[in-house]
Amino acid sequence: MRTAFYDRVRGELRDIDSQGFSKPERVIVSRQGPELTIRRSDGTTQLAINFCANNYLGLAADERVSEAAIRATQGAGAGFASVRFICGTHALHKELEAAVADYFGYEDSLLFAAAFDANGGVFEPLLGETDAIVSDSLNHASIIDGTRLCRAQRYRFKNGDMDDLEAQLAQARKVRSRTVLIATDGVFSMDGHIANLGSITHLAEQYDALVMVDDCHASGCLGPKGRGSAAFRGVDGRVDILTGTFGKALGGAMGGFVAARKPVIDLLRQRARPYLFSNALAPAICGASLEAIRIARSGEGDKLRTQLNSNAARFRTKMAAAGFDLISGEHPIVPVMLGEARLAQDLAAALLERGIFVTGFSYPVVPKGQARIRIQLSAAHTSAQIDQAVTAFSTARDAAVGCAISTATKS
Repeated sequence: MRTAFYDRVRGELRDIDSQGFSKPERVIVSRQGPELTIRRSDGTTQLAINFCANNYLGLAADERVSEAAIRATQGAGAGFASVRFICGTHALHKELEAAVADYFGYEDSLLFAAAFDANGGVFEPLLGETDAIVSDSLNHASIIDGTRLCRAQRYRFKNGDMDDLEAQLAQARKVRSRTVLIATDGVFSMDGHIANLGSITHLAEQYDALVMVDDCHASGCLGPKGRGSAAFRGVDGRVDILTGTFGKALGGAMGGFVAARKPVIDLLRQRARPYLFSNALAPAICGASLEAIRIARSGEGDKLRTQLNSNAARFRTKMAAAGFDLISGEHPIVPVMLGEARLAQDLAAALLERGIFVTGFSYPVVPKGQARIRIQLSAAHTSAQIDQAVTAFSTARDAAVGCAISTATKS
């Protein structure tokens, strides 16, 4: 029986690889940044321009952020060897929770070991079997898993379809749900679409529903002062529960948070299982995240966001002119659509040979037949690096590996 199990696992891996769904790990031996060094399989190294990190403001390698992490480690050690409610709560945690709440305009916030844990822990303590969650069909896997752990009734609406959202809200109210919560990504990570929070919050008010937004790809980089998708859509104060991360624009480390009114945070502090049973965030992460928030909400942060938007516009314009099929949008996520998984993997490999580090995305990360390379711009990219990437895309497409790519990607 044990042999059969391992044979089955190997068979599944062969099947994944044969369909082009394998996700290779490329080993970085430098700091994260617009340019990095990758270790090849033969042990040699290669310089490459990085276009697949969530490093929107370029703060992951910022010396001030790194030094803040070092100072926090020197003062508080490597870690706290405990969960928060036993002996793991440090002044750094309280300072960071206060900074998050103040930055995004909430009464309080709560830290989690990862943003996945924040979404995994937010629903179950707050909602029960007489409640309802109405969730966008393209929400992040962490929201999907979080709602599955909750006993509330689940409804789905088509991505961005406000008529369908209203129909699902009406159905939830028809069965007399006690509390109805709309859950949505602020930015849908695979497409770069920004949620229509104006209409969502309007419908929420009409149907007496709460709104929860996962703002991982918006916090720090979208809206006035980088305060996220609600600020971008002009609906500050109308989102009840916000989740986010320090692993993207806000320093690039790890860790997540939930921000909400104080009673909500107080209940999560008592009942959210990923919070109760995970080690407290390390001092280095707290120190780095505090410094990243300081920069993001400052005048310097405004300049970084202006540069980020300029870089994204430059890349979109030049790639469209080169004939590539892009998903339109306003976010620095720019999906280059390819369709077939093997095509995406082959193009990503060809681009790496030309010094451009990107990743092919395929099933189950995106639906079958919608494979793509997701480009993510950073404020740290130069115009020359962006132009080099566009040239590399074109030459890789037109090379031997790219005959099919050329046909698939030209409009």
